[in-house]
Amino acid sequence: NMVTEIPKMGKAKMEVATKDESNPIVQDMKKGALRFYHGPIFWNYGCIPQTWENPNDKHPELGCFGDDDPIDAVEIGAAALEAGSVTPVKALGVLAMIDDGELDWKVICIAESDPLFSELDDIADVEAKCPGVVSGIREWFRWYKTPDDKPINAFGFDEAALPKAKAIEVIQETHTAWQGLREGTIDAGKLWTGV
Repeated sequence: NMVTEIPKMGKAKMEVATKDESNPIVQDMKKGALRFYHGPIFWNYGCIPQTWENPNDKHPELGCFGDDDPIDAVEIGAAALEAGSVTPVKALGVLAMIDDGELDWKVICIAESDPLFSELDDIADVEAKCPGVVSGIREWFRWYKTPDDKPINAFGFDEAALPKAKAIEVIQETHTAWQGLREGTIDAGKLWTGV
């Protein structure tokens, strides 16, 4: 499942507030002002619940640490999903974005209700049947912070969108980290875990 934070074509920068009780979805603030993207996001954007990118674990290949958030989901279907909705999705692949030195996985997925759901099973299918979508996602996330005078984001693994098997591995690893938060075997710091 995916929780939609920002519907397709949205501009308001909404996110799960991981430090607030019950983890509500709120609009991000910067210097006391509500935050907006400089242009719309062309896909549904959100997170995969019960996952967490551990900021204390160094990725063995990429050499950077997790971003202290649930892993992100980019749903590529035709319909705009409602903010706050929980949608059954199929993981198709994953990008390893590096944002300000932190690993910020982007799982590319498709909603179970989308007409292309049965035709897309892995990232190669997306490249074949939806040309330009993967490169569009990569470039949007590479450049989206530059209007705020921030550097472009990088991508690990030679910028490749890794296959479904890697996406599922990342989801499983980050779910295990989330379980550690809930069980108290990993220090949650200021995160609200409901325990």
